[in-house]
Amino acid sequence: MIDPLIILVAFGCGLLLKRLDQPPLIGYLLAGFVLHAMGFGHTTFIDQLANTGVLLLLFTIGLKLKLRSLAAPHVWGVTAVHMLLLMPFLALLLWVGRLAIPGLPPLADTAMWMLAFGLSFSSTVFAVKIFDEKGESNALYASIAIGILIVQDIIAVVFMTASTGKVPSPYSVLLLLVLPLRPMIDRFFRWCGHGELLTLAGLTLAFVGAGLFSALNLKADLGALLAGIWVANSSQKNELAKNLVGMKDIFLIGFFVSIGLSGLPTLPLVVLAIGLTLVAFVKPVMYFLLLVGMRLRARTAFISSLSLFNYSEFGLIVVALAVDAGWMDESWLVMTALALSLSYILASPFNKSAHLLYEKHCRRLVRFEKTSRLPEETPVDIEDARIVVLGMGRVGAGAYRRFSGETNGRLIGIEENLEKVVSLRAQGFNVVKADANDTDFWRHLPHDQIDLIMVSLTNHEENKAVVDLIKQSGYGGNLAAVARYPDELAELKAAGCIAFNLYAEAGHGFATHVLKEMS
Repeated sequence: MIDPLIILVAFGCGLLLKRLDQPPLIGYLLAGFVLHAMGFGHTTFIDQLANTGVLLLLFTIGLKLKLRSLAAPHVWGVTAVHMLLLMPFLALLLWVGRLAIPGLPPLADTAMWMLAFGLSFSSTVFAVKIFDEKGESNALYASIAIGILIVQDIIAVVFMTASTGKVPSPYSVLLLLVLPLRPMIDRFFRWCGHGELLTLAGLTLAFVGAGLFSALNLKADLGALLAGIWVANSSQKNELAKNLVGMKDIFLIGFFVSIGLSGLPTLPLVVLAIGLTLVAFVKPVMYFLLLVGMRLRARTAFISSLSLFNYSEFGLIVVALAVDAGWMDESWLVMTALALSLSYILASPFNKSAHLLYEKHCRRLVRFEKTSRLPEETPVDIEDARIVVLGMGRVGAGAYRRFSGETNGRLIGIEENLEKVVSLRAQGFNVVKADANDTDFWRHLPHDQIDLIMVSLTNHEENKAVVDLIKQSGYGGNLAAVARYPDELAELKAAGCIAFNLYAEAGHGFATHVLKEMS
């Protein structure tokens, strides 16, 4: 049984950071250090919790992953060039640190390069968590960042598989036999329905995929990722992903706590960890320059780069593998864990304020843009629309249908998910792909032309942020937004919105529809 004190400390630290307007995940990292100071160490339960969280994370990434996005030069090309530039730089710093800081444990040249390799990765867990919390998972900058991270993770998994000395089983080729079964996945999910059985089906696929790969001397993490990709074409993939979100987040708490439980290193290693944390500023700068060089807008490159700020949990796994193999002392693993934790803490406020930071420095940043842009970065034209619907999910699409007969075609939907845009256009909707959080989009919008803007985005935090952004852009017309709870309703009304409670008004909408059908 898990010690209730672990739960209490994790909750208390998460709540404290939440009240300080910081991501709770920093609190979970802090909880690990607090628990270590109280005498707690790694337990089988915490490690299993952490491993399950990472498996579910990779499975849900696979569900949303578009393999074509990894083939883009601004994904794989930027990943490769960044690693090739950063690794020698980090190795040089470690070499200088080895000479300049007395009392460091021994580190052979080969181990130094392996440590530099591990530190060159950015955190998939952190980036996905940040984008999910802000409701920005479908934005272009999120897709690019996640694509870069997936390429990094694949490199890490291949390296770890090769360095363990385990040769993949000759039976691994039998995995290809599951490919013809892919068209049957929709039928399988229909059998499961929409309740807990669908969630259990997702868990089963993630763990079976991981278990199969592990049994064949392949990395279990890669198995979970590929299992998600295998079912990514299912019509119920979004429902499955939503069902798994809360469970994945709970398990990932174990991952963050386990990092802190690694403890604190000696003073010389603390000094080196702090130095490496400060050096982490180089990572987003390099990413930004590489991404704008690939004809991305400064805003897209800037926000993508900030999400790639910190060190990676996969780097920690690479170092742990080196320690297990006897290539370096265990104290280097503790130092890496501290550098990872500090980089999380450093990166969080920058990512939380990413849009504000871009707005503040946009004039300087746009100087780095290329004159030509990628097709997906083309400016949006809303033509003569008088009503704008932000977010074309079920609520947004329903609102669009309601107004479509009363606007003489002067209505437009804004959606950041390209697949959804293509699908809605095929159904006759006037929809364009754009990011509602984009200050440049609102700056160039014809405010005087628009009578109403309706905000129905992924979550309340994103709705509120976009409402503030619209206000700051100078729009003074009607502004409406959806809420799910009374406190959210009050906040939106205080911001000057016509607020609509989805849950409270659902019955009214149902009754109106029934009366219309009866008449």
